[in-house]
Amino acid sequence: MKGKIELTGMKFHSRIGCLDSEKELGNEMTVDFSCDYDISKAALSDALEDTLDYSDIYGIVSEQMEAECNLLENAAGRIVSAIRKAHPELEHFSVKVSKKNPPVDGQAEWSAVSLEI
Repeated sequence: MKGKIELTGMKFHSRIGCLDSEKELGNEMTVDFSCDYDISKAALSDALEDTLDYSDIYGIVSEQMEAECNLLENAAGRIVSAIRKAHPELEHFSVKVSKKNPPVDGQAEWSAVSLEI
């Protein structure tokens, strides 16, 4: 039984950006994770060890969002790499990193980068 496991709207205050003000003050960020997963065993057993523990995914994302960097692409890439290392059984997943009120010459609520494996 194929299914999808998602962890969306993870919120962080991170120092991701090229501007000095972004590095100094930080900004609100959200991260969304989604993966295809065979949930048949967990659907029958009701046992955490038979599925992907999304609290582990949260811990990986949280650790990566603490690191200062210039680009959302870098943050997303580090998250993907860390998840792949911790969960090589995941063949297909996506990560989206979004920044609130990006510094553009106009109005924009969010900027985002998505990576899909």
